[in-house]
Amino acid sequence: MTQRRIIFVIFDRFQALDLTGPHEVFQYATNLGGDFSCEVVATRAGPVESSSGMLLHATHSVAQLDPGNTDTLMVVGGKGVDQARHDEALVSWIAAAAAGARRVASVCSGVFLLAAAGLLDGRRVTTHWSRERQLAREHPEVRVDCDPIFIRDGRVWTSAGVTAGMDLALALVEDDLGRDVAHAVARELVLFLRRPGGQSQFSVALWSRQPSTDPMRAAVAAIHSDPGARHGIAELAAHAGLSPRHLQRRFTAELGVPPATYVEQVRFEAAQRALTEGDEPLGSIARRYGFTSAETLRRIFHRRLGVPPSDYRARFRSTGPLAGATAPASTEHPVRESLSEKERESA
Repeated sequence: MTQRRIIFVIFDRFQALDLTGPHEVFQYATNLGGDFSCEVVATRAGPVESSSGMLLHATHSVAQLDPGNTDTLMVVGGKGVDQARHDEALVSWIAAAAAGARRVASVCSGVFLLAAAGLLDGRRVTTHWSRERQLAREHPEVRVDCDPIFIRDGRVWTSAGVTAGMDLALALVEDDLGRDVAHAVARELVLFLRRPGGQSQFSVALWSRQPSTDPMRAAVAAIHSDPGARHGIAELAAHAGLSPRHLQRRFTAELGVPPATYVEQVRFEAAQRALTEGDEPLGSIARRYGFTSAETLRRIFHRRLGVPPSDYRARFRSTGPLAGATAPASTEHPVRESLSEKERESA
């Protein structure tokens, strides 16, 4: 088996988990029969301080390390990236290493170093959601999409922040060694869920604010306890002990989204989980989570993910001993689009 040389690029005040998470994924894959060799490079060899104060050892400096014969170049992110991308020696080395690499990847804000090296022109990329506007503003030549967990555009792979680097690394392992090995690595690392690239960074837990008052907590708890129940304005107002008009205003102010949008997202995520966890018929899932019919749920899947529910289930469902894990196969953008007025009324 040909050894795959993985080179991680770090810098002062890098995010430690951007390195250690993917590094562990490749190490576990090697233990399970793969053949990855990981090296760490920085402007200087030796200890490099992360943003949390942890010291990690760069095995090589850019002046010492020949970038030839690189399989995968992976650039991490962190608070120090804004300074690192102005380090001419580091950026030039990244460009040279990328030229001969089979594939190039970034974790979190590491994408700024790839952009500085001229590697992203015309490509679709992602990064941590908090850096989206900055990346789009400073690099108009790049197509920035900060919804997905990770994106593959040709030989360039980019991921969202911090723990998403492990999802990206698992996808790279799957690309090299197959789904079974990637599943096995996820299990060894005790990862509850191996997320598909197309999964939004903005799940309910992330894209909505937390309710700050008891009436809104009551309304939100009702939605999550039974997503398929009727959750119109009148029902939510009753849970909150408010008038419908007051509920509408307060909910949007505290959660950051209108009630109908929140209910829609909770239901859709519940349906996604159900599809990957068993063989329940689509119509049954649709009715259980308030979508009235299988056809309604199909339309919503097409609208949001660009694929039918059957394809989503085939790609991401659990198999074998790794129940609960999902495979990061798709990198399509899940378009966030609201239900039609007719579908909202039926909710």
